[in-house]
Amino acid sequence: MPLILAGIDVVAMARTGSGKTAAFLLPMLEKLQQHLPQSGVRALILSPTRDLAFQTLKFTKELGRFTDLRISLLVGGDRMESQFEDLAQNPDIIIATPGRLMHHLSEIDDMSLKTVEYVVFDEADSLFGMGFAEQLHKILTQLSENRQTLLFSATLPSALAEFAKAGLRDPQLVRLDVDTKISPDLKTVFFTLRQEEKYAALIYMIRDHISSDQQTLIFVSTKHHVEFLNVLFREEGIQTSVCYGDMDQDARKIHVSRFRARKTMLLIVTDVAARGIDIPLLDNVINWDFPPKPKIFVHRVGRVARAGRTGTAFSFVTSEDMPYLLDLHLFLSKPVKAAPTEEEVLQDTDGVMNKIDKAFANGETVYGRFPQTVLDLVSDRVREIIDSSAELTSLQKACTNAFRLYAKTKPLPAKESIKRVKDLPSEGLHPIFKNVLGGGELMALAFSERLKTFRPKQTILEAEGEAAKSKNLQGPGQWADVMKRKRAIHEKVINLVQQQRSNKLVDEEAQTEITSNEKERKVVRGSKRKAKSSKDEEYFISSIPTNHHTEAGLSMRGNEGFGSNRLENAVLDLVADDKDGLQKQKTIYHWDKRNKKYIKLNNGDRVTASGKIKTEGGAKVNATKTGIYKKWKGRVTQENIS
Repeated sequence: MPLILAGIDVVAMARTGSGKTAAFLLPMLEKLQQHLPQSGVRALILSPTRDLAFQTLKFTKELGRFTDLRISLLVGGDRMESQFEDLAQNPDIIIATPGRLMHHLSEIDDMSLKTVEYVVFDEADSLFGMGFAEQLHKILTQLSENRQTLLFSATLPSALAEFAKAGLRDPQLVRLDVDTKISPDLKTVFFTLRQEEKYAALIYMIRDHISSDQQTLIFVSTKHHVEFLNVLFREEGIQTSVCYGDMDQDARKIHVSRFRARKTMLLIVTDVAARGIDIPLLDNVINWDFPPKPKIFVHRVGRVARAGRTGTAFSFVTSEDMPYLLDLHLFLSKPVKAAPTEEEVLQDTDGVMNKIDKAFANGETVYGRFPQTVLDLVSDRVREIIDSSAELTSLQKACTNAFRLYAKTKPLPAKESIKRVKDLPSEGLHPIFKNVLGGGELMALAFSERLKTFRPKQTILEAEGEAAKSKNLQGPGQWADVMKRKRAIHEKVINLVQQQRSNKLVDEEAQTEITSNEKERKVVRGSKRKAKSSKDEEYFISSIPTNHHTEAGLSMRGNEGFGSNRLENAVLDLVADDKDGLQKQKTIYHWDKRNKKYIKLNNGDRVTASGKIKTEGGAKVNATKTGIYKKWKGRVTQENIS
């Protein structure tokens, strides 16, 4: 705040729930002081979603209730005419989403942003992503060059070059809680299960594990999953609220207000809709679909454990999500290990539980399986409900297709994480279920796991060969001898690989620990233990920064491979030095879908998709003037005359 009050451009990052909104609202109120009739708009706050804009408006009114400052809210979903009336009152502060603000700028000829002296980009990493690039480019060209620019978010990279188009002037970077990216009061729980078992696991968690007086936020990947789970819970007699990106604005307000009033205890949302939903007394978050980026996980779990309260984040992790789990812990710089198997628990129950408690106390993450007996019982019930409902059957097909597209478009995990997953040990039952199952059920689970890993000592050829030998048959009797010779040759190679893996586990203290310097580790070769490095720790300069995984996770360019864009960043684009080269750089061809031909664009020309812009709700509206403001102005003038 002292930097902002001094008039300096600031790029600020702090943990979700740490008071970022107040950090830019209080200096703004201090700077504006009171309403000036002739000055025009003096402050502009841009938000990526309607909900976040509503939340900012609420806080602005509360903090500035003893001032006469006028505030106008410009978001999609509300009538343009009512917003024209707000703008006619000569507001001092505009809180807007980029799409609706652009709509007003195109409609109103005399609307100017040149008087704006204080600009805030809330959730800047979302605003400067690909979604709002076109709108922000046009808005920034209409702002004064003498403005003060502030960028705020819970996840921001340290490379300010990513925000070069914001027009920052000698900015100061302020990043708080970089080491504690999630609240220390937050408990994280990770369950491994199959995709089709998620429905049963979710219903069990809601019915039997989470208290009925706790409010829970459920994150899913698409709006189709929101609708499916809403109907499924309704069939089970559980009341829920829902919220997704292109949901009707009035319906969204009704559902969120019901959840705020604690009339419903569950809110099912997508990532697009969740930013801006501020519910202080939230208790739990459930990640139905594991987030593909670490920063998305930070934003999701940041909804709970705010302002000194405790909270829990449950995550469902499939086998395809395991590399993302490792990426997340690389980003958080936290170790992760598998829960002990049932056999280990039966052999030394007290010792194993003490180790788990010690791991939790040290801040380590333990992931484990869901009880299969519980899943089987609830899965049968879910299957009956879906089969008996035509609506659920059709919604399930839509969910399957939507998830297939979601899986294709989500960013890839790091390559080293994919390799690491193959060496992870088998996980046992998650420790939070230790009181659910008795000793007999643990023994049954242990036997079941042994059955899964059972491998016969003889192949089918050897078995038939032994039988043929006993009958003195020449042909098949030789099969057993051939397989014995083959096994003797291959056994050395197999044992060598197993020895390498066991040595690797010994080097990591028999646990799989993921740390921030994972890339610097070398793969063990042969059966020998890894020798100590001869590098001088005091003077050694690594080719990879120690905070590389953290910065890669915060970057707006995605996390494909945690460093896939290092080459892209190193590319130097030079200006051509001959006539033909310059002409090639100037001329760009764009495919015109309507006319089905390539059209030539000169340098600086921008394609606006037939004059339409995309709003924060995903709807496309005309960016050109439609005359709605002129009609409203004529009607108001006529009413005043009469």
